[in-house]
Amino acid sequence: MPSTPDYAAQLRNAELRVTRPRVTVLEVVHARPHAATETVFDAVRAVLPGVSRQAVYDVLHALTDAGLIRRIQPSGSVALYESRVGDNHHHVVCRSCGVVADVDCAVGEAPCLTPSAHNGFVLDEAEVIYWGLCADCSTTQSLRSHP
Repeated sequence: MPSTPDYAAQLRNAELRVTRPRVTVLEVVHARPHAATETVFDAVRAVLPGVSRQAVYDVLHALTDAGLIRRIQPSGSVALYESRVGDNHHHVVCRSCGVVADVDCAVGEAPCLTPSAHNGFVLDEAEVIYWGLCADCSTTQSLRSHP
């Protein structure tokens, strides 16, 4: 059993052509959960110096559409990409530094939450974002308010 994910197989299973930019973007997103587009571009460019910004954008879009990565965008944030897909997990965001962490499903199976009305929609996912202060920022804030 390989110790690293087989990105080429993931691409083939999603009926996408295996290209070096696609494999590299998958590697980057797996290595950097909740990476901003610019972070992904810079990391891909370090491996593939000739890749264009548009090519990375196109790959991110294709991988998101294929369900190989997930795009999230908390209010006030740029788009972020993660490789954890298909489990309907949620996120917690620090109001101070903006760090994002995964939080398992609020309750039960997807979509985790039951709305009071679904207006005829067939629901398959719920997106929840919790806001607060991360451990580092809450400690810093406590230190500032208690000299």
